Amino acid sequence: MDDQTLTAKVYSRLGDVDRQLRKQTRVDKKRSQQWVATFIHWCDAQEIELGPRLSHQSLRFDRALIQQVNEALKSQRLATIGQWQSGLTSFEQAEQGIDEDKTNREGPRSQRVLVNTPVSTPAWLSAQPRSMHDVDWRDITLEQCDVLIQVENLDSFYAFSPQIPALIDYANPLVVYRGDSHYGGGFKQLASAWNATQKPHLYAGDFDVKGLSIALSSGASRLLLPPLAWLTEQATTLHDPAKQLEHRPRLLSHRDQLPAAHPLQPYLTLLLDQQRGLRQQWLGEQLERVALV
Repeated sequence: MDDQTLTAKVYSRLGDVDRQLRKQTRVDKKRSQQWVATFIHWCDAQEIELGPRLSHQSLRFDRALIQQVNEALKSQRLATIGQWQSGLTSFEQAEQGIDEDKTNREGPRSQRVLVNTPVSTPAWLSAQPRSMHDVDWRDITLEQCDVLIQVENLDSFYAFSPQIPALIDYANPLVVYRGDSHYGGGFKQLASAWNATQKPHLYAGDFDVKGLSIALSSGASRLLLPPLAWLTEQATTLHDPAKQLEHRPRLLSHRDQLPAAHPLQPYLTLLLDQQRGLRQQWLGEQLERVALV
């Protein structure tokens, strides 16, 4: 580290101190710690007077010192402690002039979602009925969409078309992949923002205990499922694996809270009492909207 910059490690330790100072007036750190010695050297280079805060054994941090540090960082157009803690992207870290820190940076997909939209095909690509886009969810104008359709499985997402009778009431559906390790974080934020609009949120996924549990967790208001009579004939115990048992208590509790005449009750009977389900890929396109809550 030169005299003008702070390493990612020192930033991280200062971030810890900053959080502690929100609950207490002072934080003491031993001078024997390498990062403290490095920080003291940096303060000396920045002409930040530590004065009585610095003893033979320790350095006392307080809000005033943190403020002085931030002012020195801002004067050099570097990230303040608070900015560093916020999880900047690699590009933002570079713009701020700090060393890239992969443990603290915002992941490149953390805000990304996969959306399924009407096709806009360039001349060099063969025409398809729908088009898939990797986008930042914050770039989606939610006000212009009238329903969110959350699709659980990636292969079903790629094949999904909202041109079905169950969705005829919606002119501008937003079809989004539920996400996995790559897109799950972005979808969670999108779902939270969407549910705040109180517009319909439909879940298209596996008819099994885990699928309905996911739908509940995401705030979905309705499910897209085949007619009950058809599903009763097709559902199988092979599609209700034992590994999903951990999700049963939540659905049992949810069923207890629903009125006896609620339209979801017979579907829950199939799942919870008869222990039968069906994968999304087998559900077909003859889907109906079934209230979840």
